[in-house]
Amino acid sequence: MTFTSPATPAPPTAPTTGPSTTSPSGSSGHLPAHLDADFYGFQDVLTPREQEVALAVREFMEREVRPIADDYWERAECPVHLFKPFAQVGSVGAAWAETARFENSAVFRGWVGMELARVDSSFCTFIGVSSGLAMSSIGLGGSAEQRQQWLPPMAAGDVIGAFGLTEPLAGSDTAKGLRTTATRHGDTWVLDGAKRWIGNATFADVVVVWAKDTADDQVKGFLVRRGTPGFTATKIERKQSLRIVQNADIVLDGVEVAEADRLQGIDSFKDVAKVLRVTRDGVSWQSLGTMIGAYEAAVAYTRQREQFGHPIARYQLIQDKLATALANVTASLAVCVRVSQLQDAGTQRDAHAAMAKSFVTTRMRETVALCREACGGNGITLDAGVARFFADAEAVYTFEGTRDMNNLIVGREITGHAAFV
Repeated sequence: MTFTSPATPAPPTAPTTGPSTTSPSGSSGHLPAHLDADFYGFQDVLTPREQEVALAVREFMEREVRPIADDYWERAECPVHLFKPFAQVGSVGAAWAETARFENSAVFRGWVGMELARVDSSFCTFIGVSSGLAMSSIGLGGSAEQRQQWLPPMAAGDVIGAFGLTEPLAGSDTAKGLRTTATRHGDTWVLDGAKRWIGNATFADVVVVWAKDTADDQVKGFLVRRGTPGFTATKIERKQSLRIVQNADIVLDGVEVAEADRLQGIDSFKDVAKVLRVTRDGVSWQSLGTMIGAYEAAVAYTRQREQFGHPIARYQLIQDKLATALANVTASLAVCVRVSQLQDAGTQRDAHAAMAKSFVTTRMRETVALCREACGGNGITLDAGVARFFADAEAVYTFEGTRDMNNLIVGREITGHAAFV
């Protein structure tokens, strides 16, 4: 099989003014080895090799993504042309032995997501959907042949993936409310239904589609290739959060998929939950990166913005906001590191991942608001560097399980009683 990535337009001319055109360190040149926002030095839990790659990711994001992020966000377009160059940094598909250049910890994989999100949360989602949700589905649910067929080209950036679970009428109740069906006829499955909010779906080479088997009412996973008859993906317009992400409404009308393209290790929604448990950690790290991006932009802005003859960073009320923001970042970083360490140790439970997602996204929402406040009226413009993070936080706060649903998972662990319905 030949794998190709979709053709994309050349990037626009990068803006030449505004705080967001340079790195938070105040220079577009050499970057410091550690982030100022990593106040307690958590980066030191990474191995030297992992720190080296994390810095390479940071440099890529500063060089390739930061100069164009505001323009792409404003135009609601995705820089798909950067997927393969980013893959060459060595971080796409790092979770899987078939594709990794070296052994990677869950902490490292989370740290990479944070590095992406601190420059642009949309780009983090774009990469994460393919290398996280789609590759994890194949890595955890695919046969050895399927893993070998798909994971190496995805890790190389030659194939972009998407993940089709959420539906127009099934979000939080997906486990029981999935309406997309799969009916087997010999060695062929026929898929019918609809999906919503599916990132990357308008240009992905393969979409992992989840559907209920009409024979046993259990959820199965299918690899639907781009161009398959009956599959249509229409971009969702008028979004005001994660605008770079190309979310789509998908219609599946008699889509035929070979048995060879059914994920052989997926037999029920419990198997889907294994994928979501792994990727929910990633959303916590993405939330952390989003608040760090807002914090860094607010610090840079308040140092240069003058009122009453002094930089506003000198004033007590501004320092209080920034100190609170940094405390939120530090507490969230501690949670992210620990929950990923539990994943590495094989002792992570659903409630661990759920608590991390709930806590960190809540702190993120507070932090981006504080940072927006610190920038005053200019904080609502892209030029001040905070507004994009402020808007994008709303989507990150919601997906991969709302705060309420994740708290109920934790509540079930605490009390022994499920309170979902």
